[in-house]
Amino acid sequence: MSELAVTALLIGSLFLILGSGVWIGLTLTGVAWIAMELFSSRPAGEAMSLTIWGSASSWTLTALPLFIWMGEILFRTKLSESMFKGLAPWVNWLPGRLLHTNIIGCTIFAAVSGSSAATCATIGKMTLPELTRRGYPQDQIIGSLAGAGTLGLLIPPSIIMIVYGVSAEVSISQLFVAGILPGLLLASLFSGYIIFWSLRNPDKIPPTTETFTMAQRLFESRHLIPVVGLISAVLGSIYAGVATATEAAAVGVLGSFVLSAVQGSLNWSNFKEALMGATRLYCMIALILAGAAFLTLSMGYIGLPRHLAEYVSSLGLSPFMLILALTVFYAILGCFLDGISMVVLTMGVLLPTVQAAHLDLVWFGIFIVIVVEMAQITPPVGFNLFVLQGMTKKEITYIARVTLPFFFLMCVMVLLLWFFPQMATWLPSKM
Repeated sequence: MSELAVTALLIGSLFLILGSGVWIGLTLTGVAWIAMELFSSRPAGEAMSLTIWGSASSWTLTALPLFIWMGEILFRTKLSESMFKGLAPWVNWLPGRLLHTNIIGCTIFAAVSGSSAATCATIGKMTLPELTRRGYPQDQIIGSLAGAGTLGLLIPPSIIMIVYGVSAEVSISQLFVAGILPGLLLASLFSGYIIFWSLRNPDKIPPTTETFTMAQRLFESRHLIPVVGLISAVLGSIYAGVATATEAAAVGVLGSFVLSAVQGSLNWSNFKEALMGATRLYCMIALILAGAAFLTLSMGYIGLPRHLAEYVSSLGLSPFMLILALTVFYAILGCFLDGISMVVLTMGVLLPTVQAAHLDLVWFGIFIVIVVEMAQITPPVGFNLFVLQGMTKKEITYIARVTLPFFFLMCVMVLLLWFFPQMATWLPSKM
């Protein structure tokens, strides 16, 4: 069979099995097995067992379940309520007023969560009823929450960064550091849009009923101490060089337990729910990673990555055009796959091409995270859209529509990252 026919067969098999409702991890394993069995002389069973064991036993990957567990613990504490109390006095004077609590709250919680869905759900549980009660427009409440919820992937610690770091063999600590400035800039773009929209629609923002003196703002800021302390413990241990990403994740779990105990949220029921929730989510992710590792191996045996790299090279695309093409590619892929699947499924194929274009792999990791963020709010498989649909009972098409401005802001962020790559490479270079 020709290479084109082999590729078409494997892609067709992938979508056929996915469409039949089989789990993504098992689908990737099945497609890899087909490739090895039909187009390789190596026994598929032996290759599968060795690859899956190697993927599952990665020490670097240990950080992933720990960060997930930390997010699950915090999800069940009073952290979100305290964060709202601490933030509200500081944003009341801005155009858009309390709408900014979605942006700032997600930015802060992203630094202790690592999960887009957890960030969106946790902040949404707090702000949706409160902002609705105060008369803020539903489209801006939901849109800003869906967009800002994606910051859970970009601001460290980030589950997607860990997955990319393992897949691309890039330092996870450097990726964490690289995500800080782009994450803060993207959050600023979101807040800037809220300000712009509010200035154009002042009648849709309810008048303020509260005024705060500087002393009152500082006093209310005491509610932010727990989350700031946990962020400092997790990220500070990494940046100070005293802990790896995995060890810092353990610090985060311990810190989240301390917080929940101090707040009175720690009991046997919450402990069991957090542990089981983290176990279920990690098992799903681990199965996807294992299947993708096997698929990457099989793709290597049939030579698909090399042929794809040669094809892309033959197109004569400049690095800029390559990035634009990959942005469109991932935006389309995000309509069918979740973020983790997108990363692990494509890295083995794309890395040779990226390296041939002489793109910095840490910078490329931040680019990947941003385009995966875009996929979190593109229907029909945008995870954040589903999270908000469950919380608001609105139609998925409505949620996708009000989130569209924040999707375009992420497109702007991709351009800014290209023209100013130092925002992703400067901090890692100082480590």
